[in-house]
Amino acid sequence: MFRWIGCYCLLLGITAELSASPYAGAPKVNRKTQIASSTFGTRVEFDKDGSVNVPPKPAPQDVVGADHSVDSTKVHSNKTDLANWQEPTHDFGEMAPLTTECAYEWQVLPVGLMYKTYLAGEKESRMQAVWFASQGRPGIIWETTLGGHVGLLRYGTTDAINPEGWQFDLEGAAMPRVDLQNNSDLESADFRAGFLSTWRSGANAYKVGYYHLSSHLGDEFMIRNPGYTRLNYVRDSAIVGYTRNLTPDIQAYGEVAYAFNHEDGAEPLELQYGLQYSPMVFGLHGAPFAAINGHTRQDFGYITSVNIAAGWQWRGYSNHTYRIGVQYYKGPAMQWEFAGRRETLAGAGMWMDY
Repeated sequence: MFRWIGCYCLLLGITAELSASPYAGAPKVNRKTQIASSTFGTRVEFDKDGSVNVPPKPAPQDVVGADHSVDSTKVHSNKTDLANWQEPTHDFGEMAPLTTECAYEWQVLPVGLMYKTYLAGEKESRMQAVWFASQGRPGIIWETTLGGHVGLLRYGTTDAINPEGWQFDLEGAAMPRVDLQNNSDLESADFRAGFLSTWRSGANAYKVGYYHLSSHLGDEFMIRNPGYTRLNYVRDSAIVGYTRNLTPDIQAYGEVAYAFNHEDGAEPLELQYGLQYSPMVFGLHGAPFAAINGHTRQDFGYITSVNIAAGWQWRGYSNHTYRIGVQYYKGPAMQWEFAGRRETLAGAGMWMDY
């Protein structure tokens, strides 16, 4: 059921977005952004290169009441002058960008990311708590992620929402699974750490980097299952990824990772790909989101997972997002310590993406 709900939300968002896409037939223009009112909050709409324009404040002489002196020769008191009087118009000239720092410059610990995490990626470095019911297994399991993704150094614009240029990132997370059916025992945990070199220009974002992932059994699980054979599942991978903004609110992406060091069931090749609807809406009211992710690993004969998430999100002016919603997962065990297993999970939770 969650799979069809997620697919429906994603298709509905894409249909609505494409039907009113500002890209259709639009000429390529300079990078600007425009703010407009939205049903959900403050919406930032981008052109094909990425966008934000607001009109500058009128010059003081254009503001009613700014000049308190009165020229008696300009005061009209007869009916003819009043009848011919017209509302003055003001030429504001070119729209001023929301962020004026468009020149490239070096920045330490910049705000915002050139390459955002995948909303439905099940192994992304973020903050997460999702409660799942598993097919064929009693009780509830709690999948958590305790991590983050930050920029260390940037040469580019200072725009937090849609930066351009080059950036060096650090990411990492612990991803434990807690078995709520058995006294909230720690069942297993994956640990991820890596660094990325990322670029962004207009609607295109790129990343190249390295990540390490290792899987571990929980102490309580080993006590309950003394005969269980632990896998020393390890991946040390080089990674290349590409994300394309199809519209300001819809992204498609794909990435390839190759593990030059791998152990206990891990094989070199890994592919990830997906589509997501994440509106550029800011403010208290938020907006819906939907995403689908495919993850294919050479492990155990190219096992592939499908992960779908949908719900409501809030976006801050740092471009961080907080989301609540439902998630459906089918494929190899989400905890890679159990990589040879397959599982179907459905549940609800919350996510904080950087």
